[in-house]
Amino acid sequence: MNSTRRAILTLMGASLVVPAQAQSYPSKTITMIVPYPPGGGTDAVARLIAEKIGKQMGQTVVVDNRAGASGTLGTSMVAKAAPDGHTILLALSTQFVINPFLFKKLPYDPNKDIALVSQVVASPIMLIVHPSVPANDAPSIIKYIRENKGKLNYGSYGIGSASHLSGAHLSQIADGDMNHVAYKGEALMLQDMIGGNVPMGFASVTQAKGMIESGKLKAIALADTKRLTVMPNVPTFKEQGVDDDVFRTVGFMAMAVPGGTPKPIIQRLADEVKKACQLPEVRERFATFGFEAIGSGPDEFNAKAKADAQVWSRLVKQTGASLD
Repeated sequence: MNSTRRAILTLMGASLVVPAQAQSYPSKTITMIVPYPPGGGTDAVARLIAEKIGKQMGQTVVVDNRAGASGTLGTSMVAKAAPDGHTILLALSTQFVINPFLFKKLPYDPNKDIALVSQVVASPIMLIVHPSVPANDAPSIIKYIRENKGKLNYGSYGIGSASHLSGAHLSQIADGDMNHVAYKGEALMLQDMIGGNVPMGFASVTQAKGMIESGKLKAIALADTKRLTVMPNVPTFKEQGVDDDVFRTVGFMAMAVPGGTPKPIIQRLADEVKKACQLPEVRERFATFGFEAIGSGPDEFNAKAKADAQVWSRLVKQTGASLD
């Protein structure tokens, strides 16, 4: 056999490997790693999606919570796993579009060791304030911050989080020189806000909804391109005249796999997520959390992640936030 024919046959053999591998996928239990503790919004989304895609694929999908190091512990486990689609990641947008800029050195290469699969849900945050704050909309809160330059604090659920960066940006556009108070988690931040210790901050709809409905906190504006059906009375920043790319950059929860995972397997997972997100009971369940079911494909998700990363990387540089 001459070398040319051997090379052709080798290439043909290689081309048959991936479809065959994808065709037999999944061949065993799938582990979905969530890089946060149990009980939060991401965990709830993960468990619902795991249940649905598991049934669709005829295979068990086990959720494994691996919290630590601002989500990088669990993400690193996925990055280093076998690229066969049997270890997947379900994480917040922070892991994909913020942490690569917050950490000077991650235990994995986010551009090579992680492959994006699908945006599962859109999970916007909103600006909330203590009822004592004399402002009820975006223009008046900006005016209030400006008139109290250097005197106000804003809370966040962690250094470098979307909550932190959005608050810092609000302070900047209002020229308010607000002080940042970082908490170890959203629950602690909201407790302090209810107590009046911190007047304002950006929070998830999931955690803040009940406190707003009970009158313990006030909702000022939603960082999204449209209102949420679960909170239709909360207008977006844009509706209130604050047309800013930061407040149009919607947070998300998404699925990823180890880099090097065959494209047919990535596409299969994305298709299963899309199918699950189209189920009425899934859409309704997500809506009660303040999330919108998306189920995008890999190309669409990669484009969104790239666009969002440009916004957040700029804010990380502006604030000097770092987790190293």
